[in-house]
Amino acid sequence: MIEMKELSRQEKIGQMIIIGMDTNYITERIKSMITEYKVGGIILYRKNFNTYPEMLALIRQLKELNKANKIPLWIAVDQEGGRVNRMPREMLNLPSANQIATKGGIEEVEKSAEIIGKILRQSGYHINFAPVLDIKRFSDHHAIGDRCYGESKERVAEYGIAMMKKLQEQGIMAVLKHFPGHGATKKDSHYFLPMISQAMSQLQKEDMYPFEQAIKNGADAILVGHLLIKNVTGIYPASLSRKFITQNLRMKYKYNGLIVTDDLKMRAIKFIYGTDWAVRKAFEAGNDVIIFRFSQQEEREAIQKVVNLVQEGKIKENRINRSVRRIIKMKEKYHISDEEKNEGVQLEEINSEIKRIRRICGLDD
Repeated sequence: MIEMKELSRQEKIGQMIIIGMDTNYITERIKSMITEYKVGGIILYRKNFNTYPEMLALIRQLKELNKANKIPLWIAVDQEGGRVNRMPREMLNLPSANQIATKGGIEEVEKSAEIIGKILRQSGYHINFAPVLDIKRFSDHHAIGDRCYGESKERVAEYGIAMMKKLQEQGIMAVLKHFPGHGATKKDSHYFLPMISQAMSQLQKEDMYPFEQAIKNGADAILVGHLLIKNVTGIYPASLSRKFITQNLRMKYKYNGLIVTDDLKMRAIKFIYGTDWAVRKAFEAGNDVIIFRFSQQEEREAIQKVVNLVQEGKIKENRINRSVRRIIKMKEKYHISDEEKNEGVQLEEINSEIKRIRRICGLDD
């Protein structure tokens, strides 16, 4: 295991960052963020490639860029199926979590998770921002809607844990989302800052229950949502609240896995708090992994300000070290390497497996 003394302050802070790409090729911004700022990972979306071979080539290029760094690069994605699908078009899309749970039960939930895990790991990914452990309270078209496994906390916990374990078995780190529960609010945190008006006691009993059960079953990473909680998180959402994260994840559930922010580029966060302040608060709040995609200048300035705050003692170096130890431990657990040969999957075989599940859900003839 790499010792903290082997890493510069810049390298440690870089490890805590996952950034997104805007293009289907590697820009100077991406090169700089990997080689100069030593970011811990890259998250990819469908817009970053047109075909499956292009996706494989891009992942290989990113790993190649990172080879001179001390710690291997994470390649991340949020591949849920349904409307959250990042895979190229020649690969059939799995139904939504709710469709599979309703039509196929836990057996098909597990099978779909195996398929996702196999596709991702053999394609070169390491992290999947799934499953969704929110409870379904609104229509299928709600921000969460059919991305949930069901309307009861017990079913969400059972099916979500089943998916988590199958992803882990395939060598993919599952990131459970959106703690403490995006199903408790109507608004979409991509565009607004949702307010949860439920009492904490009710949240703990219902919406936080699936996360509590997942922690007991070996959760490696939990994503905290951009969710304001009335009379609890103050002017900041849960994702930027040190008090909330410390009391409700670290202490209440004795959780020592990774804590991950939802993307800081989301409109409400960027426009309400500003880039620099949002990044600073994300570090101060005790998140281990911070996700964002800004302009090159904004990213450089935000990271440099965090470096300066640590240097000045305003963010404690020990707090950074704890997060980096967790990150390195998780990269070692999943045997992450820039030397991996991501040869990909056989599309015909995978599409045949996906087609069977689509038929069960009534999506194909």
